[in-house]
Amino acid sequence: MSAAGRDAARDAAREAEREPEREAERDRDGRAAGRPRLWPLAAGVLFGAALAVALAVGVSDLDQVARVLVAAAFVYLGSAALGRRSAAWPLFGLTFVLIGLGYALPGVDPLWAMVALVAVLAVYGLARGEIRPAWGLPLQLVALVAAVAVALAVAALGQPWAGLLVGAGLLGHAAWDVHHLRTRRVVAPTLAEFCCALDAVLGVAVIALSVTG
Repeated sequence: MSAAGRDAARDAAREAEREPEREAERDRDGRAAGRPRLWPLAAGVLFGAALAVALAVGVSDLDQVARVLVAAAFVYLGSAALGRRSAAWPLFGLTFVLIGLGYALPGVDPLWAMVALVAVLAVYGLARGEIRPAWGLPLQLVALVAAVAVALAVAALGQPWAGLLVGAGLLGHAAWDVHHLRTRRVVAPTLAEFCCALDAVLGVAVIALSVTG
């Protein structure tokens, strides 16, 4: 690579590093102008509560709830691989469809569909040079592997341990959401807010049902 090319690459890397700061400034300006974002939190609470009720009445089970945790990690990894925080909501829509098919069609497991898509996205991201920064694709890949491990462990564990593991995973991802919301990295802030509320409500419910059930 020529010296000019290396300089251009460094400039592009610096611009990418500064993007979270610019996004944070835009978010602060928007809130100062009187545009609070309550809808992501409300929607996340409603989603989490609906999934908790489905688990409580037997419409869903822990395997399916664990797929929600994998889906959350999938959205982060996909956004990092594509290098676009705005991709988070379309990726969420894709996981919603996949999980919905898992509910509606016996024998359809969205876990392996998401794993296959992760492989494609990871290769694409690496080809685009998304190996850096470390908090992007590399860290999100580690988080995705951990979520898949939790989902696979559910089948081997009995209650209450399976439920406690899934609930802890969801609460851990809620903290992950808070971190990314504060740093304005990887996903859109509205997605981080929505996912945090969903994970927290569902995680608490899963743990409570596992202990009391």
